[in-house]
Amino acid sequence: MPYVTVFGRGTFKVEMGKKLVLALEDNDINILHRCGGMAKCTTCRVEVLAGDFFDVSTKEKTAFGNKGIDEQLFEDCLRLSCQIIVNGDITVNPIMTVENTGKNAGPRPTD
Repeated sequence: MPYVTVFGRGTFKVEMGKKLVLALEDNDINILHRCGGMAKCTTCRVEVLAGDFFDVSTKEKTAFGNKGIDEQLFEDCLRLSCQIIVNGDITVNPIMTVENTGKNAGPRPTD
């Protein structure tokens, strides 16, 4: 099983093939996810610090562009946790959480 390390929060095992957003939520990381995992709201974004998860999908590029997020940021390290399938070890820093925004997480993304 792969390991997910969350900067400043610790490391946990995740079943292969699980969406990162669900792995975070299931391990008490209160990542925002306002659109139900549809790659539209960009609130579940994470900074990828380590692991082979730097390739941004077209769906993510569109979502980031629609939100006015600088292309250089997401080309370097930003990803949407609802679009990452955990298939190896990864280290991330959640950008928007319930705690640092004061917002509710929203509907649980689909598997």
